[in-house]
Amino acid sequence: MKNPQSPKSSLSKLFSTKSFKSKALTGLSTGLACMAAVTLATPIQAAVDFSGKRVEWIIPFKEGGGSDTWARFYAPMISKNLPGQPTVVVKNIPGGGSTKGANQFQRRAKKNGLNILGTSGSTQFPYLLGDKRVKYEYKDWNVVMATPTGGVFYVSPSLGINSAEDLVKLRGKELKYGSQGATSLDLVPLLALDLLDIDVQAIFGMKGRGAGRLAFERGEVNIDYQTSSAFLKKVTPLVTEGKAIPIMTWGVMDQNGQLQRDPTFPELPHFAEVYQMIHGKQPEGTAFNVWKSFFVAGFAAQKGIFLPKGTDQDVIETWRKAAAETVASDEFGARSEKVLGKYPQAVMGDAVKAFEVALNISDADRQWVRDWLTKKYNVRF
Repeated sequence: MKNPQSPKSSLSKLFSTKSFKSKALTGLSTGLACMAAVTLATPIQAAVDFSGKRVEWIIPFKEGGGSDTWARFYAPMISKNLPGQPTVVVKNIPGGGSTKGANQFQRRAKKNGLNILGTSGSTQFPYLLGDKRVKYEYKDWNVVMATPTGGVFYVSPSLGINSAEDLVKLRGKELKYGSQGATSLDLVPLLALDLLDIDVQAIFGMKGRGAGRLAFERGEVNIDYQTSSAFLKKVTPLVTEGKAIPIMTWGVMDQNGQLQRDPTFPELPHFAEVYQMIHGKQPEGTAFNVWKSFFVAGFAAQKGIFLPKGTDQDVIETWRKAAAETVASDEFGARSEKVLGKYPQAVMGDAVKAFEVALNISDADRQWVRDWLTKKYNVRF
């Protein structure tokens, strides 16, 4: 694999490609662009100061998953770069595949910069699919930062396989996967396995990917996937102990819209490679194209920090500046790869562009997935 480009270069190219620009939704682009606009003509009345304050960072998942790991990694560093260095406290509000916490943020979040929300692809997918539990509106919120990530699929050694080439041996076996819900980010692994003609029994009701991992550790399920941050911190020890076998990643998308190996896990094949191993041909057709669209939606801006509607522009810019300074800091540079993986963090304008991409699904792709979810998992819209 070629050496990856610099994070800033690769990110800018990814979000400036014609394929992405042509897809951007006019309403969403306008709304997010307005969020990013800096009102330079209006003097700031008073400097933002969070001295002695407590910031509540809502994470709509249980402790121990990828989003929780990500937030707890960032919280103390962002605190150092906010004026007054407030205490940043992570508050977990799991439920409804992350819709419970996001709905609460939409209803109750204070507009003074002391309430932020951390979202995941599992927050974006129900929104994109028109899930009836969703009472939140992404276009109301103000983007602070976006974090792309990857994901690793792994299995129990009890299944008797050691690599992606062996996946065909799983056909006919009883495979159990702990899921937050079919309309969550779990749509990506569930559809991927369906495209590989591997039947899986999804055990719904998990309140985060951390809960799915714990079910795997207890032997209640025998296959699992985690986003990169959770895999690095929570699953790597299981691999070392011989209790988990990594099989594949979902990959990363290059600037030409093609899947490439995940730079954090270059030894593992990406999903398109595995598809070719199993079927003897390159993936193509509607189902794969839809999978790829939702992969982009779920991973190009997999996690995000948001301020609520109505937050003053000077507060928004203060947060964006703090996020940018955090990502540029020596501490972040020294620690991020081991915790988050090798992915460029999107701040300022790049964060806005990242969510333009992530929240853009064509009507045809949306309808195909809704039909598939209804047929496969009896999801009603």
